[in-house]
Amino acid sequence: MVPRPPSIIPLGPPGPTPICLKCLYRLIPLRPLNVRNSYRALSTTTTGRARSAEALLRRNIFNRKEYFLANGFLEGNGSWSGSLRGRLLSTTRSSAMLTDSSLPLNKTEHGDRTAIGPDVGAVPSPEELLHRRQQSLQQEPVSSTPPAAEPSNNAPDPTIPPDASSRLTTLSSTLPSRSLLRLFTTYLSLSKPRLSFLIVLTTTTAYSLYPVPALLLPSTTASPSLSTLTLLFLTTGTALTCASANAFNMLLEPAHDAKMSRTRNRPLVRKLISPRGALAFAIVTGLTGLGALYYGVNPTVAFLGGFNIFLYAGVYTPLKRISVLNTWVGALVGGIPPLMGWTAAAGQSATGTGAWKELLLGEGSAGGWLLAALLFAWQFPHFNALSWTIREEYKNAGYRMLAWINPRMNARVAVRYSFAFFPVCVGLWWVGVTDQGFLVTSTLVNAWIVREAWRFWRKQGKGGSARGLFWASVWHLPGLLVLAMVHKKGLWERVWRSVRGEGEEGKEEEWEDGEEEVDQREETREGKMGKAAVDGTVV
Repeated sequence: MVPRPPSIIPLGPPGPTPICLKCLYRLIPLRPLNVRNSYRALSTTTTGRARSAEALLRRNIFNRKEYFLANGFLEGNGSWSGSLRGRLLSTTRSSAMLTDSSLPLNKTEHGDRTAIGPDVGAVPSPEELLHRRQQSLQQEPVSSTPPAAEPSNNAPDPTIPPDASSRLTTLSSTLPSRSLLRLFTTYLSLSKPRLSFLIVLTTTTAYSLYPVPALLLPSTTASPSLSTLTLLFLTTGTALTCASANAFNMLLEPAHDAKMSRTRNRPLVRKLISPRGALAFAIVTGLTGLGALYYGVNPTVAFLGGFNIFLYAGVYTPLKRISVLNTWVGALVGGIPPLMGWTAAAGQSATGTGAWKELLLGEGSAGGWLLAALLFAWQFPHFNALSWTIREEYKNAGYRMLAWINPRMNARVAVRYSFAFFPVCVGLWWVGVTDQGFLVTSTLVNAWIVREAWRFWRKQGKGGSARGLFWASVWHLPGLLVLAMVHKKGLWERVWRSVRGEGEEGKEEEWEDGEEEVDQREETREGKMGKAAVDGTVV
């Protein structure tokens, strides 16, 4: 028999009575809360078990309601109920632990309570214990439906799924160290392929939305309105410049990426690639992408691509640890790619020298700036919702984000810029980029993201509102760009003409009108030249 601990769990007045330590071991199936290493000590040596049991008894662990409330172990006044007493007594009888003659079983009545002590004589029968257990269960309220869980402010925030870079890094780590597939996936993860694909999508959308002048329409020329080769150079160069900017971004902050669950799986953090290899990848992709844009598109687009690399890696990346203005700089980075696509298309129909003033500030450039404003505004509901879910990680990593510095302002900014989609879409119709149907369809899509942003602001990110806004923004941008291409001005008129078979007739009429205009211009020119010759002869 293990010696009795000096402090005993009180079962009732007038004083404490002892509990066998082996019985106590049987009553500790779970790890006690707020008691250091108690469970570990109970599972090692006998001496450690005895010491841990003494520590539990001294702290009166089993007098706390939260340990037994679920099973009705405690009564309203905090004392043990008959159910726990019956469990203890039945355990004592079945294991026959109290066999020492110095500790006989005795029954001491204190009102309706029974205690175990050194002068104990008898124990309650199983029928009596079952009766007491039934009484305690009858006193507990029974509900047919489980109670609804109350929202807790300390509940874990909904997590954002890992990005493509994390998945590629995980795949790369499982491949053989010297395989080409491992090398390819590692370098591809440096480029953040999902983000790069989204940027390329916005660039090509702006390229396709450019209103081609009537002089370059397929009905009046033998070649396509916009060059497919130029589009190939545009998409390739944009993807390579994005890969370069993302690689520079990872190269500048691996120590900070290691502090966040969203970025700790990046290749430089996991040392799947050396910093020298990442630097070489960033330089090679950057120079190759800029060369493709310069020689395959035009110098203005190449300048915008190089400026975006500098802005993202040289300004946005270090500014994240300095000021909350980094979000606005990042939004500016996201607004440049559609301007690149618009400028690439404008360069093919330029009537002058094709300089940057004509392409960026000339007639017809308003559509490119509106698309850039659309991408600029989209960054805020998207990133503000994403950053709220991991705001504590941003804080621990030292990034200055509105999500943890000023959460209410973070939500307000998301709502404000979500309302900006309406005037931008109206502007695209006003300048002749889209038709009137775009006003209706875009309003429905924009109303959806405004609803989610309003819910995010009203609930301050709780209740799944941050996750709802994040996924709404993910689907909102591609949906809006696709709608803009579907509602491109003049598209459905040409489709309707081709369906009715009026395409060739219209083409012949346009050719005839063009030939008549040329003949009139030649006649006028010959008449002027003849008159000038006659005047010269007279003189």
